[in-house]
Amino acid sequence: MSESIITKLTLDSLRDSLQFAGYRVENMTDPVVNTTYLRSATGGLVFDIRPGNRFADADQSFVDIAFIAALQVQGELPLDIVNRWNVTRRFARLQLSQPFLILSHDVSVAGGVAQNYVRAQIEIWDQLLQQLISYLREELAKGPGTNGTGPRTVETAPATDEPEPGRKSELKSPATVQ
Repeated sequence: MSESIITKLTLDSLRDSLQFAGYRVENMTDPVVNTTYLRSATGGLVFDIRPGNRFADADQSFVDIAFIAALQVQGELPLDIVNRWNVTRRFARLQLSQPFLILSHDVSVAGGVAQNYVRAQIEIWDQLLQQLISYLREELAKGPGTNGTGPRTVETAPATDEPEPGRKSELKSPATVQ
């Protein structure tokens, strides 16, 4: 049994892979850089799939992608929480760029990969998003509120200025300051 090898990606092939895995997917256009990308969600968390390095051919194919989820942080989030995530996870990185907390996961097909590799990367991304919410809830529950500011909330942030319903995910635990 021979499985075909993938050496490049397109937004159409990615949309098909995500839909086959059970995700709703829509095309979006970044108005700043006029780039088309995909948007989907899992467990109420919205994420984008951004194309990476393009091939020189005219068919709009590329060799890598980035899964990106942006959460909006209200208040101060201690950097040790972000750093601890990055030390304990292999496949994705967390970055705090106030007021956003950004989770990203790169996927490359350089050199060729099997079709099930792309599916596995989608599943890894889904697990990482679910783990992130649990991780933040647990970490923020460990300490008292920040200087009396009360509970901290983290919500998914749209990639554009357009509000989208159903994107909020609240963490009701008090924050810690270290």
